[in-house]
Amino acid sequence: MTVRIGVVTFPGTLDDRDTQRAVRLAGAEAVPLWHRDKDLKQVDAVVLPGGFSYGDYLRAGAISRFSPVMETVIGQARDGLPVLGICNGFQVLTETHLLPGAMLRNESLHFVCRDQRLRVENAGTAWTTDYTGGQEIRVPLKNIDGRYVADERTLDELEAEGRVAFRYLGGNPNGSLRDIAGLTNEAGNVVGLMPHPEHAVEPLIGTGRTDGLGFFTSILKRLVNA
Repeated sequence: MTVRIGVVTFPGTLDDRDTQRAVRLAGAEAVPLWHRDKDLKQVDAVVLPGGFSYGDYLRAGAISRFSPVMETVIGQARDGLPVLGICNGFQVLTETHLLPGAMLRNESLHFVCRDQRLRVENAGTAWTTDYTGGQEIRVPLKNIDGRYVADERTLDELEAEGRVAFRYLGGNPNGSLRDIAGLTNEAGNVVGLMPHPEHAVEPLIGTGRTDGLGFFTSILKRLVNA
C-alpha cells in the first residue's frame, strides 16, 4: 500500500518542501496541493506546513482559512481525515475551529528561533503513536505569532480530555498559556503544534537529531494498519 500525504502550499509558505521531504523519508508519497484547489487528489492525510502565508498581516491564518482547499480539508477532517498543522498550519487550524483557541503575537513581541524541548503529552493521536507519553523531544521553533491562548473553561476542558498534545520544556518561548505547544481534537485525527518537526528528520540538519520524524512515521503506520 502506498500512503499518499498531501502537503498544502499557500502563497508565502516556507516549509512545504521540507515537509514533503520528511514525508518521503518516512516512506510515504508526498503530494503537493495548491491552496486554490478543492481537489485533495485522493490523499490519505494532509499536512498544513509552516511559513508566513498571505493575509497574516490581518491575523495569522485568518485569510488562508478561506482558501478553497480548506473547505475540503475542513469537511474531510470532520469525517476523520488525518490533518497535521505545523506553525502557520496550526494557526490555520485554530482559525477553522478544527482546534480551539487562537494564536497571538509572542509575549516578547519578538520573533523567536531556537531549538526547543517538548514533552509529549498525548501519544495516542494519529500523528504521535511512535512516541511515548512523557517522552522529551527536541525540534526547531521559529515564530512571531506563537502564543496560544484560550479562555479558562476551554483550557480546563483540554486538560481534562487529554487534548494537550505537547508542552514546552526548558522555558516558555512565546507565552503560550499553560506551556501548550500543541493540541489534538477529540477524535485524535487533527493535530497542531507550533515547533517544526519537519526540520528534525535527518541527523545532518536542524537539531542534529531525528526527533521530528516520528510524526510522519506515526501517520504512515496508522494508515497502513487501518
